Amino acid sequence: QVQLVESGGGLVQAGGSLRLSCAASGGTFSQYHMGWFRQAPGKEREFVVGITRSGITTPYVDSVQGRFTISKDIAKNTVYLQMNRLKPEDTAVYYCAAETNWDNLRKGFSSYWGQGTQVTVSA
Repeated sequence: QVQLVESGGGLVQAGGSLRLSCAASGGTFSQYHMGWFRQAPGKEREFVVGITRSGITTPYVDSVQGRFTISKDIAKNTVYLQMNRLKPEDTAVYYCAAETNWDNLRKGFSSYWGQGTQVTVSA
C-alpha cells in the first residue's frame, strides 16, 4: 500500500514562491510515474505537471510553463513542485498522485493520491 504525503502549501502574495513536497512510502518509488493535480472551487481537477519513471517532465497547463518545475529525488522517495511567480489563479488544493500507467495518471485515474495541500495566492 503506497502512501503519499504532501507538504509545503500555504498563503503567499502574488509573485511569491512555494515548494511543495510529496513523500512516498510503502512501494518501490522508481516503478511509479508521479504527478501534481490541482482543483479550485467550482472547477474540475486538472493535471498540472507530471514526471515519468525515467524522469521526463510533462506540463499539461500552459499557464504554469516557465513558472512551475517538477523534480524528484529517488533517494528520498520524494517528488517536488517548485512554484514561482505565483498568481491568484493558481489558488487551489494541490494533490500528488502515483501510478504505474502513464495514461491512467494523465486521465486522473491514479492508484494513489495524497491528502492535498492548500495553496492560496492573494492579489
